[in-house]
Amino acid sequence: MLSITVHGKPIAQARPRFVRRGKFVTTYNPQETEAGRFALSVMAQLPAGFTPYAGALRLSCEFKMPIPFSATKRQKAEIEIGARKHVKKPDLDNLCKFIKDAMNGIVWQDDSQVVQLEARKRYSHQPSTVIEIVEL
Repeated sequence: MLSITVHGKPIAQARPRFVRRGKFVTTYNPQETEAGRFALSVMAQLPAGFTPYAGALRLSCEFKMPIPFSATKRQKAEIEIGARKHVKKPDLDNLCKFIKDAMNGIVWQDDSQVVQLEARKRYSHQPSTVIEIVEL
């Protein structure tokens, strides 16, 4: 089992952007820098001599989202006891997509190797992404 924690606000996969330049339309990925930083953080936590997994994998993700500054005292109290859930954007599937794409070639050869996925998001005072990978 491999466990990785990336501190900071969880990142969701964004759509590619399109720009019109004269008669031509070009596309670009606005997340290349974020994905690079995420990958560096993951690589720093891998054991020495780690080679990407080649077989089937189970991926567990926990996204600890920041508590909004605009939350009232009552809402913060509900968050503390777990009564208030994170039902806002970003979507859980987009958070998982970012992780799967950013870890291609680093932790696994291709994200199609993930055959079982468990994910959840919740509020936390210390935003982070906790990832566990188990080879099946």
